[in-house]
Amino acid sequence: MLIADFALERYFARWEFAVRHVLCASDVEPYRLTELLALADEDSRRRWDELRLGYTESLGLPALRDEIAALYTTLERDDVITFAGAQEGVFLAMHASLSAGDHVVVEWPAYQSLHEVARSIGAQVTLVPLDPATWSLDVDAVAAAMRPNTRMIVVNSPHSPTGSQLQPAQLERLVSIAELHGATLFSDEVYRFLEHSAPPLAPAADRSPRAASLGVMSKAFGLAGVRIGWIATRDRELHRRLVSLKDYTTICNAAPSEVLALIGLRKREQVVARALTIVRANLALLDAFMARHDDVFEWVKPCAGSACFPRLTIGGIDQFAADLVEEEGVLLRPASQFGYAGDYFRLGYGRADMPQALARLEAFLARR
Repeated sequence: MLIADFALERYFARWEFAVRHVLCASDVEPYRLTELLALADEDSRRRWDELRLGYTESLGLPALRDEIAALYTTLERDDVITFAGAQEGVFLAMHASLSAGDHVVVEWPAYQSLHEVARSIGAQVTLVPLDPATWSLDVDAVAAAMRPNTRMIVVNSPHSPTGSQLQPAQLERLVSIAELHGATLFSDEVYRFLEHSAPPLAPAADRSPRAASLGVMSKAFGLAGVRIGWIATRDRELHRRLVSLKDYTTICNAAPSEVLALIGLRKREQVVARALTIVRANLALLDAFMARHDDVFEWVKPCAGSACFPRLTIGGIDQFAADLVEEEGVLLRPASQFGYAGDYFRLGYGRADMPQALARLEAFLARR
C-alpha cells in the first residue's frame, strides 16, 4: 500500500512534546488517571481492581458497547464496534467500503485520513470545500459531485478545524443523497457533545441504515490516552466487513483502556459538563483576544468543537508559526499542514493552559 505521509501527525511528532503550549490541540484537557478512577461506580471499580491483562473480545467489552449504544436512539450493542482510537475506525471503514476505481465525496478541509486512505486504495476523491465566510457546507455541491461509482460521502460535524456544524436540514439532505445513490454516509462525529453554542445534531447512524457514525473518547471525554474509538452503524454488511478486517489490525482493544472508557461513559454527564466548562471559558477569552487583534486576525467564531480556523490577515502564516514556536514555545498549526491554501491556522481552545498560551501569543504580537 502506498499512502502519503500524514502531515499533521508528522508535524505533531516534531513539536507536540517539545513546546510549552500546544495552542493547536483539538482535544479537551485530559483527565489524570486518579481523577478518572475517582468517578468509577462500584461495578467499574471492581472491574478495574480485578482486571486480568489477557485478550479481550474483538468487538469490545459488552458493557462498554452498551454504554456507547446508549449515546444513540435507534442502536443496540450489536450495532457498535470498538477500535484503537478513531483512526483505526477510519482506516478500516475505508477498506471495508471502497475498491480501486470507486469514487468518494469528502467535505474540505478535513482530517487527512478522511480522504487520503481512500486515495491509497485507488479510489477517486472529490473535495467539496466549505464556504470560508461561514464555514458551511454546500449540500448542492455534494449532490452535484455524485457519480454512478460514488460509494461514500464523508462529512465531519462538529467540524474540525473550523468549529462549524451541519444544520439538521443539511444532514437530512445528505442522508437522502447517500440513499439515492446507494452510498455510505460516513459521519465523523468525534466532536459530538461539544456543541457549546449550537443545538446538538442527531447522529447520522440514527438517521439512516446507510450511515456510519464515528466516535471516540479523545475529544469531549478528555481521554485521548485510552485509545478507544468506535463505529456505530445499522448496516449489517458494513458491520460484517469491519469485524473481518479488524482481525488483521489490532484484533482487540487493551483491557485497561476498555474499563477506563467505561468509567468515563458511565459518568458522561459529569465528564461532558467539565469539557464544556473549559471550552466556554476559553472561548470567551479567545473572543476578546480576537477583538483586540482584529487588525491581525479574522475568524468565524466556532459554535461547536474545541478548535477554530482563524486567518492571519498580514500573511505568511507558516513563518509566523515557526517564529512563534521558536520564540515563545507556543505551537499553532498552519493550514498548509492540512494541504489547505491560505493563511489559516488551527487554534485549539480545549486545554487548561490556553490562557497562558494566549498571553505568550500576545507578547509575541507586541514585539512584532
